[in-house]
Amino acid sequence: MSDANGPNPERELSAENLPGQRGQGGEEIRVQRGMFGANNGGDTSGYGGLVRSVRLPGPASRPYGGWFDEVADELEGALEEQGLLPGNAIEKTVVDRGELTFHIEREYLVRVARTLRDDPALRFELCTGVSGVHYPGDKGRELHAVYHLRSITHNRLIRLEVSAPDADPHIPSLFEVYPTNDWHERETYDFFGIVFDGHPALTRIMMPDDWQGFPQRKDYPLGGIPVEYKGAQIPAPDQRRSYS
Repeated sequence: MSDANGPNPERELSAENLPGQRGQGGEEIRVQRGMFGANNGGDTSGYGGLVRSVRLPGPASRPYGGWFDEVADELEGALEEQGLLPGNAIEKTVVDRGELTFHIEREYLVRVARTLRDDPALRFELCTGVSGVHYPGDKGRELHAVYHLRSITHNRLIRLEVSAPDADPHIPSLFEVYPTNDWHERETYDFFGIVFDGHPALTRIMMPDDWQGFPQRKDYPLGGIPVEYKGAQIPAPDQRRSYS
C-alpha cells in the first residue's frame, strides 16, 4: 500500500527494518513527506518521495516494569501527602524504548521537580539540562521542554516533559530547584522561544541580542538568512552585560 505522494515504509516494511519507528502505535501528530519534512525545496537528501508518520508515544499501563513502578508509586504518594491529586499534575506516564517519562502540567512543574529532588525515596538530585522540541502539528502544545533528571543516590535516570502552545510559550523556570538549569534554559529560550518564567536573566546565549526568530523551530527558514554580524561592534568591558 502506498500513499499518493510516495511510499510509506511504516505501512509497507516490517518493524525490525525500521529503527526508531512505532508502527501504528502512539499518537500521530503529522505525516511527513521527505527526509526532513521540508516543503520549500530545502530537502537535498534524495528522499523527497518518502512519506512517514510522526508519532508520539502514548501513555503506558501498569506494571511499567523494573524500578519504574517504584518511582511512580513514590512520586504519586508524595504528591498526595502534599494534598495534590497526582492525576492533576501528571498528564501521562510514558515508558518507551526502556525509558521513563512523566508528562507534567506546566503549572505543577516546580512542585513536582522539588518533590523528585527532596523525597528520600526519590532523590533526583541532578538535572542535566532541558531540551526544547517544536512540533508544529501538535496543536495546542507545539512547544515541549524535556528535563533529564538523575538520581545519584539510587543510580536512576528519568525525564519530565512539559508542553506549551505557540500562542502562550511560558513554562516555569526550574532555576530555584536546579540552579544548573540557568544556562540550559537560556539556550532553550534562545533557540525555541520558550519563556521560562522566574529565570533570573533570560537573555540570548548563542545568538546576538537583536536576532529575529528562533533558529531551531521547525518553521524557521532553511538557509537564505542574511549575515547579521557584518559591522557588529563589541562593547567595552564595562558596558557589557553582567549577571550577579
